[in-house]
Amino acid sequence: MRVAAVVVAGGRGERFGGPKQFAVLDETTVSVHSVRAARSVADVVVLVVPERYGGDGEGADVVVTGGATRAESVRAGLAALTPVDIVVVHDAARPWASADLFAAVVAAVAAGADAAVPGLAITDTVKRVSVERLTTVVEATVPRDELVTVQTPQAFRFDVLVNAHADAEDATDDAALVERLGGRVVVVPGEESNVKITRPDDLSAPARSGGDQ
Repeated sequence: MRVAAVVVAGGRGERFGGPKQFAVLDETTVSVHSVRAARSVADVVVLVVPERYGGDGEGADVVVTGGATRAESVRAGLAALTPVDIVVVHDAARPWASADLFAAVVAAVAAGADAAVPGLAITDTVKRVSVERLTTVVEATVPRDELVTVQTPQAFRFDVLVNAHADAEDATDDAALVERLGGRVVVVPGEESNVKITRPDDLSAPARSGGDQ
């Protein structure tokens, strides 16, 4: 079984104040950590970077320039691959995802799912709201046992993900595109330590929830 990974590092990092995926973390870059974690399951790792990237590849096997949206960047990464059995897509801004988490999503696809995503249960009460004359008003309380928050890495059957991207639609994650095709997406336990870096303060390492990177 051949596995490839696409590590998405094409964002501008506007909230961070610059490309957060290339910020220094433990004497190397955020993206290096994510590429290393992806390599724990992947035979080849593609790194998708922004225009005018001047780095050394962050340890990836292939470096390609991304597009204006996340979906366009993932498509650029997929186009750089020869067909494999499973492809893992990971946001470079999640440098603390463990090797165990990568293995879990790959194993779920190998067992028959079209896709697998890490999910965390929601512990806070969730309200659906609307805005009336600049005032936010509660419309309903949403049953939280039906909801999870989703992370990367996400794993896919390669052909399923390529087909899901064929219509050039955009989505906040790749699993949403597979869902639109009616694909079976399963959820594996996520990691609380798998934080997505959005602000400089996020570079402080979170407490590990298990697994090695």
